[in-house]
Amino acid sequence: MAEQNCLVTNDWICGEYLRSRGQELTDATVQHIGITVVSVLIGLAVAFPLALLARRGRRFAGPVLGLTTVLYTVPSLAMFSLLLPLFGLSAALVVTGLVLYSLTILVRNILAGLEAVPEEARDAARGMGYGPGRLLWEVELPLALPAVMAGLRMATVSTVALTTVGSLVGKGGLGNLIEDALPSFFKAQVLTAAVLCVLLAVAADLLLLGLQRLLTPWTRISGAVGAAPAKTDAGSPAPATVKAG
Repeated sequence: MAEQNCLVTNDWICGEYLRSRGQELTDATVQHIGITVVSVLIGLAVAFPLALLARRGRRFAGPVLGLTTVLYTVPSLAMFSLLLPLFGLSAALVVTGLVLYSLTILVRNILAGLEAVPEEARDAARGMGYGPGRLLWEVELPLALPAVMAGLRMATVSTVALTTVGSLVGKGGLGNLIEDALPSFFKAQVLTAAVLCVLLAVAADLLLLGLQRLLTPWTRISGAVGAAPAKTDAGSPAPATVKAG
């Protein structure tokens, strides 16, 4: 009986709320995931050529990195106001804002990963007849993948959180529920939406971490080699030393 009255007493944890608003929660979660995925994918597609441009030299790196940093500092309310005449009150407005916010993380990590590729690897590939395109896709990108994936994970988690700001135009996924609940301070709805948002961020990070481990098996192999003990002449195990880099 107490559980059935938790909506009336406005409890933080309310099973009746979950049962009666299940479809509403599902719709908001699906919208949240959709906006996040689209924003991150478009952000990655835009950030990649920008990182390649920035790699061409300081003449390009300064403007590219400066612009993406400035975009990240623009308040979300101002950003949406600037984009409103172009996109109206639509999901495209929110996606575009989130793409712009993701660029500062993605561009910097892609650039850092590419710049960390050993010059010896590039020279060896060129010696085997690799052209610029093949060198990029078959040598540099695979070696830069750990840094790229790290940036993708950070950008995704950040986008999951920022998607809630889309509630300003009614396209915020779980943020819509939080905004609707604030005037009456509907505790169960605020807590449930916030917890779901956190769970989405954690699930997305774990999923991308698993994808990173799948795409970079050599990082696990090198780690296993570094952790394997080496036997001494006396037969007792001694810790192996691995040269960094």
